[in-house]
Amino acid sequence: MEFLRTPDDRFADLPSFGFEPRYAEVTADDGSPPARMAYLDEGPVDGEVVLLATGRRPRVSGLGLEAIGVARSGPAVAGNAHMETSVPGVYAAGEGITGRVLATDLSPVILALALHNAQQAGLRNVQTLVADGEDLAVEPTSFDAVVCRLGLMFFPDPLQGLRGMHRALRPGGGICTMVFSRPERNPCIGILMSTAMQHAGLPARDPFTPGGLLSLGKPGLADALFGAAGFQEIATTTLDAPFHMPTARHYLDFVRASASPIQQILSRLSPQAANDAWADMEERLSTFATPNGWVGPNELQLTAARR
Repeated sequence: MEFLRTPDDRFADLPSFGFEPRYAEVTADDGSPPARMAYLDEGPVDGEVVLLATGRRPRVSGLGLEAIGVARSGPAVAGNAHMETSVPGVYAAGEGITGRVLATDLSPVILALALHNAQQAGLRNVQTLVADGEDLAVEPTSFDAVVCRLGLMFFPDPLQGLRGMHRALRPGGGICTMVFSRPERNPCIGILMSTAMQHAGLPARDPFTPGGLLSLGKPGLADALFGAAGFQEIATTTLDAPFHMPTARHYLDFVRASASPIQQILSRLSPQAANDAWADMEERLSTFATPNGWVGPNELQLTAARR
């Protein structure tokens, strides 16, 4: 286990920090490095059991935070998910740290699963909201960060969605979106779409049509949309993220288990016709089989910016 500790020199010669530092070394039975705890009240420090009482209400007054420039959020320390405060090198943990995560989606079922998983992981600051990504019903300037993972490309009007995210962010707040990149870097998606359209008797679709899987992969498009929405410090990069599966059929099982556009296209077919389409996809995707399993090329595009 690794412990992060505020360096001693951060509290040196502070006029409003009138405490003599006292420390206790706490060593775990598993042999991990000891944790050094600072305390204010006198008491024995050599017991076998250490009780750390943090309380349910943040109490940070009198700690000299103002003297070193640590920002507060109401009665608590303002910190992020990494326990970083507003001063580099100064960390804070405990009940005095506030914050929340709001997950939004059109599907109440997906949100219920997300909330269940968060609670199972011990996260108590996660909330959910059934909402349209192009019409976020949240207070303006009420969030420090926005993350949209494999969702923005499905927006019929991604610019409207980005404007809503811009509105929700505080000045200086950050945003990061993840979408699929160029069609030629994502041949598996191309095979899925073209095969499904062919079996459904539909004409080939422009991959950059708004709302499609690859709709935001055109070079420069994401940056232009972010700029039009009012964001600054825009940066886009790509990430190679191939699918590693035992076989092409396992990849198709993954696709069939998701709420993908492929499912929507094939839903108009008879069960037998749909099965024929899936079989055709499997045959075409088998070209990516290797001696060590199936490896489907896949590239993601990340765009980050600030309000």
